Amino acid sequence: MNVFRRHREHHRTDRSGWLRASVLGANDGIVSTASLLVGVAAAGADQQSIVLAGVAGLVAGAMSMAAGEYVSVHSQADTEKADLSRERAELEADPTAEHRELTAIYVARGVEPELAARVARQLMARDALGAHARDELGITDALGARPLQASLASAASFALGAGLPLAVTVVMPVSSLIPGLAASSLAFLALLGVAAARVGGADTLAGALRVSLWGALAMAITAAAGALFGAVV
Repeated sequence: MNVFRRHREHHRTDRSGWLRASVLGANDGIVSTASLLVGVAAAGADQQSIVLAGVAGLVAGAMSMAAGEYVSVHSQADTEKADLSRERAELEADPTAEHRELTAIYVARGVEPELAARVARQLMARDALGAHARDELGITDALGARPLQASLASAASFALGAGLPLAVTVVMPVSSLIPGLAASSLAFLALLGVAAARVGGADTLAGALRVSLWGALAMAITAAAGALFGAVV
């Protein structure tokens, strides 16, 4: 019998990259598009103008999210590559010092010094760069930066989120558009918060309240701006 056989566990940290980008995109899609539509409606625009503004906001927002997410996550990836390159050079130049450094990390985490030194030696013999990347730099395969994945997830989720209030605008009469759009968008945000919390293993009520509160605040401010200036915002 293999006493070291791993038991099955279900962790969610490997979802953090695409989940963060997807939740951010969907939340931004709902909030920004709903706020835009509410602001335009509050300014007194007709339904055709409101829908047109929503379509423009959806396309522009999705492209902006894709570009912004790709650039920001790619910057993180570049930083990780630079750190790994520096660490590789240090391992080649002075492996003894790097062994002491890794040993000190394990001792700081509560491992006895002699055991920490043996663990560091064995891990470095197997994969020195991987051991330092994980335990010194905090870089792992599961949490590493993936620019293209984050970009696509963010753009797709933004378009999906933006499409929800836009669909409500198409079918709802202008006379009841503002309250109907606000109520439906808050419901969409609450569902998004619940879904994101369930996927991430967090508290669903807290997730729903958090996104709904900020969405309501954004729509209220935009509606006030549209009513105040009486123009498309």
